[in-house]
Amino acid sequence: MKKRGLFISFEGIDGSGKSTQTKALADHLRNIGRDVVLTREPGGSPGAEEIRALVLQGEPDRWSAETELLLFTAARRDHLERVIWPALDKGSVVICDRFADSTRLYQGRSGLRDKVDALHALMIGVEPDLTILIDMDAHEALPRAKSRATAEERFEDFGLALQEQMRTGFLALAHAHPKRFRVVDGGHSAETVAAEIRKHVEDHLS
Repeated sequence: MKKRGLFISFEGIDGSGKSTQTKALADHLRNIGRDVVLTREPGGSPGAEEIRALVLQGEPDRWSAETELLLFTAARRDHLERVIWPALDKGSVVICDRFADSTRLYQGRSGLRDKVDALHALMIGVEPDLTILIDMDAHEALPRAKSRATAEERFEDFGLALQEQMRTGFLALAHAHPKRFRVVDGGHSAETVAAEIRKHVEDHLS
């Protein structure tokens, strides 16, 4: 399948503002005439949304790390087949709130990173064209995440230590893949963050 569109992922710890900024970027690109598909992970397709409810709700120890990895991979494969690949094939810009980098960190945190990478290579095999990492201090981000007070707080319930570990991991991934990642300081106002993201995307499009 020849990919003609642009695949942008957003990453960052819980509460860093990803959902707000994905919507802002989608609105901006639509306003300048681009066809945009705004989606999320886990989820994005009917089957993947069902898996989302399984992995994001309930007690923190609901699943073993291995089972969690398989569930996330199954959701991502369905999402790719039903939403992402068809959109890219018709030339759309796909903006995804989280993708494989989150799995590398969250599901790879229990010494499973090699298995995460192997399963990704076997069943997914693609990376975004551009990844926006919204970096934010975990002490600021976690209360914001918890204030949403939704049923989907299983990972937030692991606490501050996990969020700090994830932040360190995301920055390490950005350092390892500088051509794909752009790091944005999420501690600024939403408008300032959105303007910086637009510049990175416009630079990439040009």
